[in-house]
Amino acid sequence: MLQYERRVQAYAVGLAALAGFVDALGFLKLGGFFISFMSGNSTRLAVGLAENARDALIAGGLIAVFVAGVVLGSLTGHLAGPAGRRPVVLLMVSALLAAGAALDLYGHGIAAIAAIALAMGAENAIFERDGEVTIGLTYMTGTLVKMGQRITGALTGGSRTAWIPYLMLWLGLVLGAAAGATAYVHIGLAALWFAAAGAFTLALGLYSVGPRAG
Repeated sequence: MLQYERRVQAYAVGLAALAGFVDALGFLKLGGFFISFMSGNSTRLAVGLAENARDALIAGGLIAVFVAGVVLGSLTGHLAGPAGRRPVVLLMVSALLAAGAALDLYGHGIAAIAAIALAMGAENAIFERDGEVTIGLTYMTGTLVKMGQRITGALTGGSRTAWIPYLMLWLGLVLGAAAGATAYVHIGLAALWFAAAGAFTLALGLYSVGPRAG
């Protein structure tokens, strides 16, 4: 996170908010399963294996589709090349979210969930370097660990502000999830149209910052 310039960090916060928004929609639609937080689904899988085979099947399916989305996003970024990686992958995310909204509109709920799980997997390929994710956008455990480490650094003579970008990334996801939950209460998965539009807008913005801004 810290190796990127501030405007790129701001886009990362926006993308985390997008992930939180979509994850909240999926969580409420599925009654307690996650679209982007696979640690939670891994626990649901393990518990389901002991108590409820249906829950294990749902969690395992979501994990498999999410991983497929990561592969799809990484391949798309590889084909797009350094100059277009971020915006092209995000445009694909936008298309998948729009597909999810359309599928739900026509009553294909399972396919809609699969489309948005693919989208969340693919989103993690936006900030990728040498095959490794440099900013986690759909999960926050690592972000909170880094924030705690930077706070420790501030208390022991290091930078006093290095922890703030991690806090902002976490807040982005939390506030996005709150917005997603609110939207779901009123319009259900139709809120995915807003997510798709947001992803499209962020993709246009990422074109302006260049392929290697950091």
